[in-house]
Amino acid sequence: MNEAKEQAEIVAFLARPEAHGAEGPVERIDTHISHVFLAGRRALKLKRAVKLPYLDYSTPEKRRAACEEELDVNRRTAPELYREVVPVVRRRDGALAVGAAGTPLDWLVAMRRFDQDFLFDRMAERGALGLEHVAAAVEAIARFHARAERVAGGAEMIGRIIEGNIASVGRAAVPRPLAPARADALHVACRARFAAAKLLLDRRGAEGRIRDGHGDLHLRNICLVEGKPLLFDAIEFDPGFRRIDVFYDFAFLLMDLVHRGLAAHAHLALNGYVGATGDTGGVAALPLFLAVRAVIRGHIQATTASARGGAAQRSDPLWAESAAYFDLAEAALAPPPPALLAIGGLSGTGKSTLAKAVAPRLGAMPGALLLRSDVIRKRLAGVPPEQRLPESHYTPEWTARVYAEMLRVAAAALGGGHSVIADAVSGQADQRAALEGAARQAGARFLGVWLEAPLAVREARIGARAADASDADVSVARRQHEPDSSALGWRRIDAGGELRLTQKRLEEALGIAGAPLRAR
Repeated sequence: MNEAKEQAEIVAFLARPEAHGAEGPVERIDTHISHVFLAGRRALKLKRAVKLPYLDYSTPEKRRAACEEELDVNRRTAPELYREVVPVVRRRDGALAVGAAGTPLDWLVAMRRFDQDFLFDRMAERGALGLEHVAAAVEAIARFHARAERVAGGAEMIGRIIEGNIASVGRAAVPRPLAPARADALHVACRARFAAAKLLLDRRGAEGRIRDGHGDLHLRNICLVEGKPLLFDAIEFDPGFRRIDVFYDFAFLLMDLVHRGLAAHAHLALNGYVGATGDTGGVAALPLFLAVRAVIRGHIQATTASARGGAAQRSDPLWAESAAYFDLAEAALAPPPPALLAIGGLSGTGKSTLAKAVAPRLGAMPGALLLRSDVIRKRLAGVPPEQRLPESHYTPEWTARVYAEMLRVAAAALGGGHSVIADAVSGQADQRAALEGAARQAGARFLGVWLEAPLAVREARIGARAADASDADVSVARRQHEPDSSALGWRRIDAGGELRLTQKRLEEALGIAGAPLRAR
């Protein structure tokens, strides 16, 4: 990218080790709106002298204000990283210096340097991003959202972002791998989804779901520092981009994981966030949120590729990535009809293992909402999933509470068009009927399956559990009995063998029920 003339000297200066008082080369990272210089134990960010439809860094005064805002908003989530705002000055001898006496020419955000290999996007690229890393990041996001400042707003905020996307990715926009007619269809679909979601979005605003969040929560803006995930680089140039629905804020992470083909990670993130926040209402708006986020990234990648110029710019891999984002947006806006898959069976038949295996491929991306009775029971009791409960929490009254909560959440998700997997024994006829009734009332497809496995297999599986939400032990398994076959009403599936065989049988049953799984 070409530098603004006023910054060319500064950029060249900051690229030299002497600017940082450090030995060795300076690592430079360029984005479409900033330069980051890494040297020694420090990172310095210089904002580009650019003016775009959504930001204005065109003067040193505006860049200084943006630096100060960046420091403030990011100290909420990463105080360990963000240190101060410092000037680049012209000394009396005419030389440039950082943070010294002289005439300020520009401004920098000074940060503590961290190992770039522990950025979540780099970890994902080399296959090192574990489910445990995503789970910890989701917990951090949920905590951040819980304490973030509430702000007024509702549907109009998302509406403005959609219209901004249309202005950025319209017929007169930068070159892109998206034909004009296809772009028009994408925008029409976004507007239609938005119109259908307006009441929900306004209600969420009234409920306090609009918060001063992050605004840019993709994998590149999460890093592991001393083993802890930190959220950094929140949007500072326009508070409106971060004062948004918390689920829209969170949806950027989901979209990025889906884009990278990390289906299991994305599914775990969705269920972890809903479980931590209790925010089931947000899943109804998820197709819209994912699509809007994908269009934004598609536009950014296309803009960056276009700015590189050259006759061979169309071979730039950024164009392919831009195209993939637009593909994702279209897929998100056309989700399959919702379904309720109820997986029942005695303890040790593998209900939870099977549910986790198929959930990322069922229904709208990033997969079905997973409702496990064991986890719900622990949440209602106010204890962590792995903490064992006394027998007093396994009375018929407690079990009725668990099923009532499961049905409540399932109804909310299904009503919003999102598929659900109910993972519970469901040994009573009224429990099975209630689950089927919830699907029928929501107009969703339903499949109830009953897993079967020999007692010896069930005992072995229970004995191999570690840190599991289920409190059922071998003695419980031995006391359980299969329900009356004539009253079962659900499809029986042999689950005594390998998971892949059980999964294949379930996949066939889902296809017959009109709720096929997505391709891997």
